[in-house]
Amino acid sequence: MLNRLYARETFGIKLGLENISRLCAALGHPEQAFASVHVAGTNGKGSVTAMVHAGLVAAGLHTARFISPHLVDLAERFVIGSQQVGAADLERAVNDVLDCADELKASGVLPVHPTFFEATTAVAFELFRRARVDIAVIEVGLGGRFDSTNVAPARIGAITSIGLDHQDLLGDTLEAIAFEKAGIIKPGMTVVTGDLPREARTVVAAVARDRQARLVEAASGARVDGEPREGRGVIRIETPDGRYGPLTLALRGEHQIHNALVAVRLLEAVRQTGVRVPPDAIERGLTHVEWPGRLELIDVQGGPQVLLDAAHNVDGAAALAGYLERWHPERPTLVIGVMRDKDVAGIIGALLPVVSSIVATAADTPRALPARDLAARITAAGAPVRVEPDPVTAVEDAMAAGQTVCVTGSIYLVGAVRDRLRRRAILR
Repeated sequence: MLNRLYARETFGIKLGLENISRLCAALGHPEQAFASVHVAGTNGKGSVTAMVHAGLVAAGLHTARFISPHLVDLAERFVIGSQQVGAADLERAVNDVLDCADELKASGVLPVHPTFFEATTAVAFELFRRARVDIAVIEVGLGGRFDSTNVAPARIGAITSIGLDHQDLLGDTLEAIAFEKAGIIKPGMTVVTGDLPREARTVVAAVARDRQARLVEAASGARVDGEPREGRGVIRIETPDGRYGPLTLALRGEHQIHNALVAVRLLEAVRQTGVRVPPDAIERGLTHVEWPGRLELIDVQGGPQVLLDAAHNVDGAAALAGYLERWHPERPTLVIGVMRDKDVAGIIGALLPVVSSIVATAADTPRALPARDLAARITAAGAPVRVEPDPVTAVEDAMAAGQTVCVTGSIYLVGAVRDRLRRRAILR
């Protein structure tokens, strides 16, 4: 069953709504069977999606979550309540969606087969309809305007951040990328924005005006006080609509304080639609959320600590570097693997001052930059590097030195090593 779905990866990435719109129509519009919150952004959108989902679950709502990509198991993308969907339910939904897609292609309704992401998006909608969820929190896959998730008629959305990433698909400037991400804004929507660069903020505000959407800058009228303790923020948040804390964020990193504020304003926006989301549920969304592979610290039995972080662009690397500088002055060994389209020099430039040595590797995906090619780019950036193509071996070799290891550069790389580490560790 999953092989049939994974075969769609050969169709690559195709931005556009024609295929997903026709597929959803043929399925009877499952995307319209529940309310939705739509979350876009260069960085932070996954963390915010997870926090908002956790808050809605804590509020007692029958809530679903769709994210991408997954670390290890496809089922990670589809969460209903606090659990991933079951294998049998997933198999039925995948087969039904792909059968429908094949019929549409054979009849000429679909000009091309749906991509992997188009198919998984339709599967998510179908799973959530069958489970009769009240509300789903949906993470944008790429961009926003032409992302498959954009067929969901969300009344509430967010743009967490805007930076340079995926320039080959979204444009070379912050303004162009902002326009693509602002494509999730729909008429009458409430859209919460994080701390956006001025030029990006101008574009988002213009789109919101054109579509008569309500724009809420997360920091506007809000106050956040606190300090980091052992890598986590201990904070108080005050907004025009509520007070929260003091509380300790579940997710590590000072950047999660910013994400927490966006999540709070989103949950308040849901409450303003008449849905009961009490303050204590919002707090639990921040303090009890689980989001693996994001500054996840693992104590390996008989070995050093390993820090996993899915930072995959320059902004993400800068946030990781800030965390390492503050909490890991021992300067860990860096095990890194990136995708072919990433700014290797920018990522390495951010991380080099806070690590002691570098091992180049590669996740097992055609999108990955081969380890030797990555090493050549790292060398060109002025840093010495070792090469180990196999990610597990790369981490094991780095751990043998007996000091902290940081694994980063791609969620696919983190996924490739996380389960093996978990079998040897106690998660902190």
